[in-house]
Amino acid sequence: MLKSDATPARKTPSAPDGNAVPKDNKRTKVAAGFLRQIEPAEPAIVEGAVSDQTPSQDAPPAPEPPQSSVAAHPHEIELKLLVDADRIAHFNAAPVVAANARNKGSRKHLRSVYYDTPERMLRRNGLSLRVRQSGARFVQTVKTEAADDPLRRGEWEASVASLAPDLALAMPFIPEKLRSHLEARPLEAVFTADVHRHARMIDLPSGTVEIAFDRGVLTASDRSLPVSEIELELKSGSASAIYEVALRLAEHGAVKPSIRSKSARGFDLAAGTPPAARRPRKLRLDPSVTLDEAFATILRSCFLHLLQSLPAAEDGRNPEGVHQLRVALRRIRSALDLMRSVGALSNLDALRSEARWLAQDLSAARDWDVFQLETLPTIAKACPSIAGFDALGRAAAERQSDAYRKAHHALDDRRCAMFLIGLGNWIETRGWRNDVAAEDLGRLAEPAVNFAQRILSEQYAKVLKRGRRFKSLTMEELHRVRLATKRLRYLSEFLLPLFADRKSARKFARRLAGLQEELGAFNDMAVTASLLDGLGAAPDGAIAAAAIAGWQARASIGVRPALQGTWRDFTAARVPWSSQG
Repeated sequence: MLKSDATPARKTPSAPDGNAVPKDNKRTKVAAGFLRQIEPAEPAIVEGAVSDQTPSQDAPPAPEPPQSSVAAHPHEIELKLLVDADRIAHFNAAPVVAANARNKGSRKHLRSVYYDTPERMLRRNGLSLRVRQSGARFVQTVKTEAADDPLRRGEWEASVASLAPDLALAMPFIPEKLRSHLEARPLEAVFTADVHRHARMIDLPSGTVEIAFDRGVLTASDRSLPVSEIELELKSGSASAIYEVALRLAEHGAVKPSIRSKSARGFDLAAGTPPAARRPRKLRLDPSVTLDEAFATILRSCFLHLLQSLPAAEDGRNPEGVHQLRVALRRIRSALDLMRSVGALSNLDALRSEARWLAQDLSAARDWDVFQLETLPTIAKACPSIAGFDALGRAAAERQSDAYRKAHHALDDRRCAMFLIGLGNWIETRGWRNDVAAEDLGRLAEPAVNFAQRILSEQYAKVLKRGRRFKSLTMEELHRVRLATKRLRYLSEFLLPLFADRKSARKFARRLAGLQEELGAFNDMAVTASLLDGLGAAPDGAIAAAAIAGWQARASIGVRPALQGTWRDFTAARVPWSSQG
């Protein structure tokens, strides 16, 4: 059964992945707060069409590129903002630009063609192949995500004679097992990007930023999609300069930080599919890592998940988008709560409050998705003789539409953009170092594994305490167990990677997930009852509503024995952070 609150344990049906191809940018970048080192790495081979595939983290490095054909690039720090097409000139005249730009800047016309096999072999393996024309120059680019970080990408450029690709020049950067497939299958043009760029230099006391206004169109067969975005690239000085510009632009008008590439948008356009919503990636933490580095890794993972979920949530066609966005916001809040254990941090409450605000405005959309996609059709199918399910579905659809309007309003709100930019800045600059009291700074340099043992032990003890005399717990008491279990689940996702070499860690994580899943079934039922009460269904849907209520009341009794067994399994699992783990 689908879950009505944001936990990573359950999924609604999702669309094919729209984010497999790396971002259409270069070198070292900050995308909505993420510092990117663009460096070579060989992707893994993934056989068959799949969603949410990324290059393997164990992939070997790619061979050194031939110096004669591959361009070397300086490092870049860049932030990308999406804006409405009819407002881009408005941002070009923003006070921060008008008052600080050196001159009127330069203009370029960039035409790019993206290629792949008919089976989309490159895209399915996390690669993209593009040829871009700028004036009389043609440059072929191969891009891939690197093995150790979802935001680190390999990029290799080579000059070619025309917009037609030269596969021989790309082969050194293609995994060996994929090369024979590419040689046997012809490449085809999938879509084009036609972009007009106006770039200007902005000088601030904190640094120099190049601001590029990109406006154009992606075209795939008879489909098209407008491109309207602002790219902020740090040329010199402090990274704070780029955020100063971004925040002042956000104050000037509606902007949306994004890490979704032109390539991902173009391939989705060609396939006619909505953006994918990815589940969070599994963290990898070395047992010797410091607490400061662990915090940075955890927060970057949570923020990445949030940014990856935004396009699908904004698009609205894939219900997994809202779900994963809520999961990401809850993970952000859990990570911020975790950091409270170090000491008082002045910005934590404000960041957590903004994450909570956004999550609350998404909650109704998620609840109605669960009701419409899982609860209602499942019970209607099991009770064919009962009338009124269609009427109930129509009434629920109206509430679902209202909930999505509320969610989209929140995502379009300037407050959301300010939150994202501010959070990204705080993470990338490790702002907690400035927030934490001087007497607590030393704790950040301590081994994270010691911190993890203490925090996990404390939360585990809370779960056991709330679950005491489990068989006799009331629904309200089970709800309290569920909340404590959920927190332990998130903490375990963050900190158990420090113990990942132990079989007990994997076993404990599986049993914890199973317990949360079973407890979540009770919460589903409570949410459904609340939704039905609020529907005020017409008489022709009242019988169906009563059938749903009765079905779930009976189910709540039936799942008790299984839940008790799951609790016993969980409490019997050895905790992986113990000295005997």
